[in-house]
Amino acid sequence: MEQRVAPIGRLREVTVIAAAAGIGAPDPRCAEGPEHLLASGLVERIAQRGHVAVHGATVRARSTRGRTRLAVHRTFCAELAHETNAAVKRGAIPLVLGGDHCCAVGTWQGVAEALGGSLGLIWIDAHLDSHTLGTSPSGMLHGMPLAELLGVVEGSHRPPALATVAPRNVCVLGARSYEAEEVALLAELGVRVIDMDEIEAHGLDRAFGEALEIATGGTGGFGITLDLDALDPADAPGVNLPVGGGGIGLAALRKVLAERGLDPRLAALEIVEFNPHRDRDARTERAVTSIVDVIFGAAAPSPVERERFFSAHNYDPLPAVLVRGSGSHVWDDVGRRYIDMMSAYSAVSHGHCHPRLVAALTRQASTLAVTSRAYFSDRLPAFIERLCGLTDMDMALPANTGLEAVEAALKVARKWAYEVKGVPDDCAEIISCEGNFHGRSIAIISMSSEAQYRQGFGPLPTGFRQVPYGDARALAAAITPNTAAFLVEPIQGERGIVLPPPGYLAQCARICRDNNVLFIADEVQTGLGRTGRFLACEHEDVHPDGLVLGKALGGGLLPVSAFLARADVLGVLRPGDHGSTFGGNPLAAAVALEALEIIVDEQLCERSARLGAELLRELRRIGSPLIRDVRGRGLFIGVELDPAAVTAHEAALVFLAHGILTKDTHETVIRFAPPLNIDRDTLDEALVRIRAAFAELDAKHLSAPRKRPRAPA
Repeated sequence: MEQRVAPIGRLREVTVIAAAAGIGAPDPRCAEGPEHLLASGLVERIAQRGHVAVHGATVRARSTRGRTRLAVHRTFCAELAHETNAAVKRGAIPLVLGGDHCCAVGTWQGVAEALGGSLGLIWIDAHLDSHTLGTSPSGMLHGMPLAELLGVVEGSHRPPALATVAPRNVCVLGARSYEAEEVALLAELGVRVIDMDEIEAHGLDRAFGEALEIATGGTGGFGITLDLDALDPADAPGVNLPVGGGGIGLAALRKVLAERGLDPRLAALEIVEFNPHRDRDARTERAVTSIVDVIFGAAAPSPVERERFFSAHNYDPLPAVLVRGSGSHVWDDVGRRYIDMMSAYSAVSHGHCHPRLVAALTRQASTLAVTSRAYFSDRLPAFIERLCGLTDMDMALPANTGLEAVEAALKVARKWAYEVKGVPDDCAEIISCEGNFHGRSIAIISMSSEAQYRQGFGPLPTGFRQVPYGDARALAAAITPNTAAFLVEPIQGERGIVLPPPGYLAQCARICRDNNVLFIADEVQTGLGRTGRFLACEHEDVHPDGLVLGKALGGGLLPVSAFLARADVLGVLRPGDHGSTFGGNPLAAAVALEALEIIVDEQLCERSARLGAELLRELRRIGSPLIRDVRGRGLFIGVELDPAAVTAHEAALVFLAHGILTKDTHETVIRFAPPLNIDRDTLDEALVRIRAAFAELDAKHLSAPRKRPRAPA
């Protein structure tokens, strides 16, 4: 059998081009820099990382005898443009090693022409390089290349069609030495400049992310030009025109580049201004090779690439690779901390890696883990007895996932209808609600009103009816003598944290009781303290005939679920009617029992009620015009957004950037459901980040933000 092999990164052909000229530089010896780097084995280093790397050409400045520097510069740039253009057209990435930054004109003219004129540019430089012959204090050409690329030559603007790059797709990073005339020109053109003060205030990661967004917005590709004087002189002393006052740290730049990897949209890379005669202890040479190592680094696939390659695409995860969790916090693979406001859809109600749960898991795993239900164990009885006691139920059927427990409930309800109620064989019906989410098995999607869940999976089982959620009269009208059960979520989570009208559950329970129909509550998400009571049904003093629990029952460590019911309901099962190899195993039972005890000992229901009320109040006070509704109960809250202005998925990505884990549902709702043991300081920090995220969304989507009236406290 042929084995699938994971893709080894994004391998590219890299053509190294030496632009050996110092035409515009105060120290023309920088012209020796490109060939010095070639001699250091730079091409071989790139090849060792799995790419096809070749030395394409060395372009030199021709004699200046009888010619002006400007004429020599233009001839040199035309030859360089020819080389970069040819490289891009054959699918290679040109890596241009330049003497002085004047070569940028040739580099990017060639790349832009190959891309059909659609080029974005990240210009990393201590200077703005945006003088003209009319404004330059020195008259040296090395201070003018960006202005020329933007279509400004000798103080006059070219027609926009003749500019190499559009100002809206250019971002300057790291500037710390410049003149007022340059600032005015770039401001007039609309070029975004992120200077060192802004980078130090907000971080290089954020600055580079913004630059990348600018350079890739509507372009056919982007380039990076790095003038080595942008780096801290302590890291790169060997440059033409060192600038004091600090600069971009080499380690910080390497980290930002490493986190993003070799972007498939990168069209070319340029590194300029290396002067080997000024390089103390070869530090600048090492800086260049380390940057090249990172950009064209080891081509091992990322976790995201491996998952997308080997895993079925039935999920679309947000772009964070999580590696560690503790309490209400998780960390990704680059060490960034997030506040978990999602709790794995309520499965992590106890927080990540609760010490008592980890201890119970470790203790039982080292004793006895799985036996199957072919034998008795000492762990299962203690667990189900405690669970029945806390829920005031007679019996429990242990399972693994919430879906399995729902399936068990459906089977038991039908058998109860035939054996106890007297419904004719194969005629039992189960009523559910529109907008429900009970899982995605074949039987369960037969109850769904969500088209995607059903499409392509027919033929579907029959015997299911739907009524509008929140309409008790519709339930009463739908019941027939063949109705076995009514399955309902006390709050519809997946639909967007939708609460029914007050008294709805109590009315439905009474209707079911009057018609000898089982009232089954699916509390996989809402149960075990999530809404501020042990069960959400308790808010209306409803005691269901059947109860489905899951998610938090496993303490965030294992899949554990259960269907609980009266003795006359679960009593219809006989050996062989239903089973699960792993359901009720000793390991799961030990962890689930400890999870129940923690809910009681740490008063998680009470915490959820108290903190949930505070969170609901503060979310309603945000006042963003993008918010249409804030609703929920306990620590189970949904924020509905205006779909005409922003999608919930986009909002989830912005929250992620602000260090908040949440997830969108139904394109319009963001859910907030943190661990029930989240502390007050962490919740306050989360609210600060949530407000900042909404401020960013408002600024982006509202041209003239209007103040939304605050909801009453």
